[in-house]
Amino acid sequence: MQKDPSQKYRAFPPVQLPDRQWPNRVLTAAPRWCSVDLRDGNQALAVPMNVSQKLELFQTLVKIGFKEIEVGFPSASNTEFTFNRRLIEEKRAPDDVWLQVLVQAREDLIERTVESLIGAKKVIIHMYNSTSPAQRRVVFGKSKDEIKAIAVNGAKMIKDRLHRLKGTEVMLQYSPESFSMTEVEYAKEISEAVMDVWQPTPQHKMILNLPDTVEVAMPNVYADQIEWICKNIKNRDSLVISLHTHNDRCTGVAATELGLLAGADRVEGTLFGNGERTGNLDIVTVALNLYMHGIDPKLDFSNLASIIDVYERSTGMTVPARQPYAGELVFTAFSGSHQDAIKKGLSEREKIPGAHWDVPYLTIDPADIGREYREVIRVNSQSGKGGVAYLLESEFGIELPKDMQREFGPIANDAVDKLGREVSGTELKAMFWTEYVERISPWQLSGFETESKNGVVKCRAKLLRAGQPVEFSGEGNGPLAALVHGFTTAGVPRFEITNYSEHALSSGETAAAISYIQIKSADGPSRWGAGVDTNIELASVRAVLSALNRLG
Repeated sequence: MQKDPSQKYRAFPPVQLPDRQWPNRVLTAAPRWCSVDLRDGNQALAVPMNVSQKLELFQTLVKIGFKEIEVGFPSASNTEFTFNRRLIEEKRAPDDVWLQVLVQAREDLIERTVESLIGAKKVIIHMYNSTSPAQRRVVFGKSKDEIKAIAVNGAKMIKDRLHRLKGTEVMLQYSPESFSMTEVEYAKEISEAVMDVWQPTPQHKMILNLPDTVEVAMPNVYADQIEWICKNIKNRDSLVISLHTHNDRCTGVAATELGLLAGADRVEGTLFGNGERTGNLDIVTVALNLYMHGIDPKLDFSNLASIIDVYERSTGMTVPARQPYAGELVFTAFSGSHQDAIKKGLSEREKIPGAHWDVPYLTIDPADIGREYREVIRVNSQSGKGGVAYLLESEFGIELPKDMQREFGPIANDAVDKLGREVSGTELKAMFWTEYVERISPWQLSGFETESKNGVVKCRAKLLRAGQPVEFSGEGNGPLAALVHGFTTAGVPRFEITNYSEHALSSGETAAAISYIQIKSADGPSRWGAGVDTNIELASVRAVLSALNRLG
């Protein structure tokens, strides 16, 4: 790296927009969306999609709710052309979906493109040419006027061929490619020259797409560029201003959101940001960002997992684990404090149905996009009692009392730390069973009977102590009080029950119950125990033995 980067790189010049309005605006509605997965996204793949893969992804995009889909560059290859024709001839596009095609301002390419569209219901012909100083100088070696002439001639060639699309509703789109690196005055000039040819009206608008083809500035600069165009271009009411951002500076989403505040009407992007270099705009992220603010994005991601499956199968790409909203881990908490807050937030929400979403660490309800709550909290060595308790409750219905969570949490954490990896709910349950339910030494239950008379309960217990039979009787105001009394007659140091709770683990006639009991010895130490049985009384007795065994 350069010690003085200013000797090699220069700052991007700001746009002179002293009365900018976008910082004070708020988004209240979704834009028009256009998926470019099948063109811009496909172009960036090491192995481009074949026709079958493109068809499957197209059908998925339609199901999501896209009404504008850039389906390809039909003049670029036979595969692209064939795909267009299959969509049209096999009537795969619903009547309300616009098929968008990309073409450079060259006559041979325009001719082939128009040929590919014959018989379609609705089409968007998207013409572009590069306009930035670097492109003008390095790639084309042409002046501003010469570059403008390319755009104007291309616009005329398209207009002259529209009669061949009789019966097709056509919308025209122009992109000054590399707009964000182009002088805004020149971008306006060349766009207005194309408008002079196509003659858009408020009733029949054209799309003016303003790409952030390569991110070279902060997103606020792009917003200034968009607002400048919206304020200064002629016949703004005859235009649909469209955004097409990339992610070179990792701010494609921010640039799009600020561009919408600046006055844009439409957004082009791809699922999960697939695209050249660092990728295109991730439409899923922008749409769900709107959703989390209570705005209907007009796109359906309620089964995001199935969309990911089609995307990965079609493109050969994978969705990173930390991809916003879509990644495997984005709704997952390993941190103990995070888990505790999420658990409490979800519990509060159950008590207030219909309340606005306000659960700590979860921007939206994972269930809204088809994710399960059991995915939210996962346990590793960084986790705490809240995560452990949540998994046991959500997966197995084991509702640990608060104090018992404090006892078992560190025990589980030590075990997980020794494993050095994440553990499943099943593994946590096994740890709990080993520590509590299956703790049968030295005391083990063989039999337990009670009888009640005049408010006094008498018990007769048959136990094994270190494998040796022990029998005793006791009495009290209930079965557990009688059991505790009986232990004192058997020479066991005095203890008392300080906490007790129980609940059913499953439903039905043979439902098992689980009992949680905390005991405290006369000299101070206390321990929890747990017992499971189809008989709630026996479950409680087993819990006392569990606690006594753990007390030592």
